Amino acid sequence: MYSMENHNSVLGIREYALNQGAAALAVDVEETADYRNSRGTNSAIRLFRHHELRRSERGLSKEDPTGNVYNLFAFPSECNFSGTRFNLDLVKLIKEDSHNALEGSTYSRGCWMVLIDAAKGGATEPPDLSKHKADFVVISFYKIFGYPTGLGALIVRNETAKLLKKTYFSGGTVAASVADSDFVKRRAGVEEIFEDGTISYLSIASILHGFRILNTLTMSAISRHTTSLATFVRKTLSAMKHENGTHVCTLYGANSSKVLFEGMGPIVSFNLRRPDGSWFGYREVEKLASLAGIQLRTGCFCNPGACAKYLGLSHSDLLSNFEAGHVCWDDHDVLCGKPTGAVRASFGYMSTFEDASNFVNFIKASFVSLPSRTPGVNTLRGTTISPAIEGIGRANPRLKSISIYPIKSCLGFSVSSWPLATTGLLHDREWLLRSTSGEILTQKKVPDMCHITTLIDLDLGILFVESPRCKEKLQIKLKSDFPVGKDEVNIHPQRYEVEVYHDEIDSWFSDAVGRPCTLLRCSGQQGYACSNRNRISRLCRDLETKMNFVNEAQFLLVSEESVNDLNARLRSNVQHHFDGELIQVSTSRFRPNLVVCGGEAYAEDGWRSLRIGKTEFISLGGCNRCQMINLSLQGGKVQRSNEPLATLAEYRRTKGKITFGILLRHDDSTGKHSDAWLHVGEEIRASLA
Repeated sequence: MYSMENHNSVLGIREYALNQGAAALAVDVEETADYRNSRGTNSAIRLFRHHELRRSERGLSKEDPTGNVYNLFAFPSECNFSGTRFNLDLVKLIKEDSHNALEGSTYSRGCWMVLIDAAKGGATEPPDLSKHKADFVVISFYKIFGYPTGLGALIVRNETAKLLKKTYFSGGTVAASVADSDFVKRRAGVEEIFEDGTISYLSIASILHGFRILNTLTMSAISRHTTSLATFVRKTLSAMKHENGTHVCTLYGANSSKVLFEGMGPIVSFNLRRPDGSWFGYREVEKLASLAGIQLRTGCFCNPGACAKYLGLSHSDLLSNFEAGHVCWDDHDVLCGKPTGAVRASFGYMSTFEDASNFVNFIKASFVSLPSRTPGVNTLRGTTISPAIEGIGRANPRLKSISIYPIKSCLGFSVSSWPLATTGLLHDREWLLRSTSGEILTQKKVPDMCHITTLIDLDLGILFVESPRCKEKLQIKLKSDFPVGKDEVNIHPQRYEVEVYHDEIDSWFSDAVGRPCTLLRCSGQQGYACSNRNRISRLCRDLETKMNFVNEAQFLLVSEESVNDLNARLRSNVQHHFDGELIQVSTSRFRPNLVVCGGEAYAEDGWRSLRIGKTEFISLGGCNRCQMINLSLQGGKVQRSNEPLATLAEYRRTKGKITFGILLRHDDSTGKHSDAWLHVGEEIRASLA
């Protein structure tokens, strides 16, 4: 049995129970309002049961449970989603008065044991085990000290340790064993039985220094300090209002439950609303916070029960979201008008009031609507290009450059003219690199990919690739260097048929990026049918358009005038912040296929369709920008900064996106794509939306 507000690490324990034929049960914990006046009795705490889970009848007793049957109840000392602290009297209630707590249920009989998940709560208010006699307590040194990662502890009462049975053994966990006979003698101490192999003694040694810091500060002082910071943030956020009087912030855990728990921990979990009541997506909040130097956690924090409870998500909502393609860690933060996760700010002993103040100021500046501005609403310049009229008005913009990027996330090359294919520009993003674990490599993960240069000679039919890490230039014939085999790769929501090259080519690229990888070439594309029953357009690309390994569309167009305006804003920002470093960006920073010039800045935002020479294109809207445009190659090294994305966020935000440039699709209604070429200098005629 476990409370709904449990981390996945606790939910995973039920797998052992269900696989052995036992039952699993989730409960909501509530206290009545007069609990503090009940003189310490447990009668005012109630457990409200959800439906029972079973996988098989294997291992079930025919008789009612007795004192010889062991049950386990698990709950957190502090919910890592909302910060709500649980009443630790639950330990005594379950162990001594399970009959009343479970209202005479069959499961109230038998011997109940209790596990406290103190991984979150142990960092600021660890449970007093002399008062609350739990059988098991889980702690995380990483969450207590911030270092080392991956190291925690299971604290077990001595009288309970004898119940723990362990099947697997390895070096250090047995006193004796025989290879060709069924004989093994376990070591005597419970801690020795569970320590497989060589323990992480260097990490364990560092814990001593962490405890010295905590003992110097004292846990009571840490608790008061972190609680005051979280309380300040919580009160400030709850008081924030837009100019129309609507509240900006919805807090979770504070005054949002009937439960009277033991106060709030040092985290603040929330979502933000626009003046019209719609939600800011948590990914938008996270992206802007990162640009401001603030690190937040977003999503469900691996606590699905609390997430569903506080966000009001039913089983139907959760299944619908999953069928629509939403999984943990993706960008689908608002579906069907409801957030799929939240934003969490956490405070520890090293946090300062300045940290908390900077955070609330960031929220106010970025998301609160004041008379002078409306955050999250695009302040794009008006569309000033008029439809072309024969012989009237000034000259139309022209195509200034054409760029092709044969290998996804590597450098491309520019040409004066280039043929079109059914997928866009011929050979654009036709290849990609995949790691041995199946991960698609990009500059965001492997910045050194920006050192790899490419060039295609159509007359020779060769793709030339160079890297400073490789002595020889690689040559790949477009028609004859075909693979040793075929494979498939999934890049949601597309399935691609790919061709795999021989080991020599893979070895070259492995040396170029500094890790084992394989080169794949797109040979076909199959669009998944959109399983979203509500037809959520954000989750489905245009599946009717053939594309290579591009993220969203066949073409990306950027205006030179728009880049010039951005650079003017970057210069202005530096002048207002004297300690800033001047950053100027070129059009290539945005990796466009097409660069146009001769119009007004941001006029492309209003284009519905356009014709370049004799070729027709349809605009699919603005291109949503990410941290990749903040990577630059300077002096042979990859540099990271907050610009230009931070400046773009000041004036190019709209409904969770920071846009720059537009996405295009080749309008092949005539079916003459095989004969179409684009040429630098061709005139552009645009139709407005």
